[in-house]
Amino acid sequence: MSTRKWVKPLSYSAFLIFLFFIPLVISSPYYLTILVMCGINIILATSLRVLYNCGELSLAHGGMMLLGAYTSGLLVMKLGVSSWMALLMGGVATAVLALLVGYPFLRLKGIYFALVTAFLSEVVSLIAKQWSSVTGGTMGITGIPPPDPLVIPGLLNIDFSSPDKFYYLVLCLVLVILLILYAIEDSHTFMTWISIRESNDLATSVGVNINNYKVLAFCICCFFAGIAGALYSQFMGIVTPTSFGFTYSIYVIVYLVVGGAKKFIGPILGALILTLIPELARELKQFVPYIFAGVMLLIIAFMPQGIAGIPQLLVKVFKER
Repeated sequence: MSTRKWVKPLSYSAFLIFLFFIPLVISSPYYLTILVMCGINIILATSLRVLYNCGELSLAHGGMMLLGAYTSGLLVMKLGVSSWMALLMGGVATAVLALLVGYPFLRLKGIYFALVTAFLSEVVSLIAKQWSSVTGGTMGITGIPPPDPLVIPGLLNIDFSSPDKFYYLVLCLVLVILLILYAIEDSHTFMTWISIRESNDLATSVGVNINNYKVLAFCICCFFAGIAGALYSQFMGIVTPTSFGFTYSIYVIVYLVVGGAKKFIGPILGALILTLIPELARELKQFVPYIFAGVMLLIIAFMPQGIAGIPQLLVKVFKER
């Protein structure tokens, strides 16, 4: 029993060490760029799961990511704000918008709220396209610098202008965000979200303010979507009104569902696998939407618990034998 107790922590530690050694083995900027996008998509998928725990789904993640990217880019390029502060403000801007939209519209449920968020995503994209004096119109913002170097005199001087250094930045941010989200799952707030998802009426009967808790979940998931967008803009150095949108929001939902929405590791696996596969099979990249649709239908039909539920499914099969 004591040996089993250490298996999981040791396996996680070994995997983390492996992740930190990847740039020493893989020096190709192309493959490191893919890994950076894996990290950004993991942030998006795991943050969307926060709202899923309330029984709602948002189609605004693409728009929120776009807002975070533009907020960060404009603050750095036009106001000279530190890139680190701009990164944080990208998340704050999306959280504020989520708060303004959430209070009136989260009283809606299911497909009705999802439609509102889809409309919100398109509005953000339309404003970015039309407000050309600020956003650059269809050309967007170019030349966005990478994060400012981390400097500790005599000890540290890290420049994030190269993909390998930016990989470490994204890896550290992903780990911090995952720890925050994991801590939330061990809180009273998380249990309240689950009770709302299972039964709105029952939660209301014990004095839960459903709208307040749903708005909180929406703000948290949008905050991290904004952070992801700001990261993207600082990595790519460019953001345009078409960088993200409704299709990207659908992809994030696919990551969540395919990975397994009911388990914490589910969206991580979904985002990782479904980001890697299209890039490793570039000849089929034009068929990505159809591949995603097919994979999602197969998962729903044969593995409703998603990829994260495969171990349980295998145990069940062997027991039946």
